[in-house]
Amino acid sequence: MTSATDASPARDAGLAGPAMMLGAALSNQFGAAAGTLAFGVIGPAGVVAVRQWIAGLVLVATGRPRWRSFTWAQRRLVLLLAAVYGTMNLSLYTAIGRLGLGLAVTLEFLGPLAVALATSRRRTDLACALVAGAGVVALTRPRPATDYAGIGLALLAAACWAGYILLNRQIGRRLPGAQGPAAAAGASALVFVPVGTVVLIRHPPTAGALACAGAAGVLSSAVPFLLDLLALRRVPAGYFGIFMSVHPVLAALIGLVVLGQPLSWEAWLSIAAIVAANAVSAAVRSAAVRPHGDDHGRADGGRPGDPGRAEPLAEHQVREDGAGQRLEQGQQGGRARGGGPQAAEEERIGHGGGAGAQRGQQADGRERRPEAHAAR
Repeated sequence: MTSATDASPARDAGLAGPAMMLGAALSNQFGAAAGTLAFGVIGPAGVVAVRQWIAGLVLVATGRPRWRSFTWAQRRLVLLLAAVYGTMNLSLYTAIGRLGLGLAVTLEFLGPLAVALATSRRRTDLACALVAGAGVVALTRPRPATDYAGIGLALLAAACWAGYILLNRQIGRRLPGAQGPAAAAGASALVFVPVGTVVLIRHPPTAGALACAGAAGVLSSAVPFLLDLLALRRVPAGYFGIFMSVHPVLAALIGLVVLGQPLSWEAWLSIAAIVAANAVSAAVRSAAVRPHGDDHGRADGGRPGDPGRAEPLAEHQVREDGAGQRLEQGQQGGRARGGGPQAAEEERIGHGGGAGAQRGQQADGRERRPEAHAAR
């Protein structure tokens, strides 16, 4: 019989995963809000440059990529991922400056949702796509004050997030651990060195603006990356994917409270429709995967994350022979598709961003290497 004292630690352990996911989501959106406060001084490009620098430092230190050992094919994928990653964050933050935090993050969220729905043939997912489409139409319908440029930038960020997930799939097959996403984050940070330098020279930053931009980098990159990685050790991927749906809601609430960006009731209904479509789709996919085994520690990308939302795919066990030649054995791992910044900087390194995959024990007793893919 379990005593009350025995049940308390178990209950605390069960709450740890959701608490970490909530903390990562809040950190991601508060980071985006903090960056928005610096737009008036250094603009979205300056904020994104500082954010990319911090994300690059964090992920390179964590993933420790060995660039010299990469083949040309691997390097091309990494550079393409770096371009998509940088474009995603720059277009998102520019859209936030034009549309507000809640609407921009909601439209960007269509990226991972589209990837999930496009690969499905279930009627439930078709219904989810129709509901999400109705929400998008309501958000973007022509009005006198409609900012078409902002909507276009947010949809560009969504397309980049979708590309980020698909590229992470390819890189996950070809590079071990988190080396690919870490190398891409480092390359993106280098590209933004001249961009950020020019912006900061033309628009000299104040101490407050630099603090806000730095907070965006830490809160939307480093903190979600760590918390999502720890959370994925405690919760199933399906649950993680469903929970990712909270990001647009939190973005709208933080935009209202912190930035004073109110939304109409039609916008709230549209956000609710898109969030519900993702949650239902993620729940259906999770139920389809679960009968084949426990899916703890598996999730797809997608933050916000950061902004760095990836999924466990075909796993490659890489070793070297006596002559130093790389030998690879491909082993197909099960795919648990979640709905979601990071798996945060693990799916969204950005967010908005941003999602990561933690590999558990294999059935034969061998331990898989934990991996976290940076989502924005």
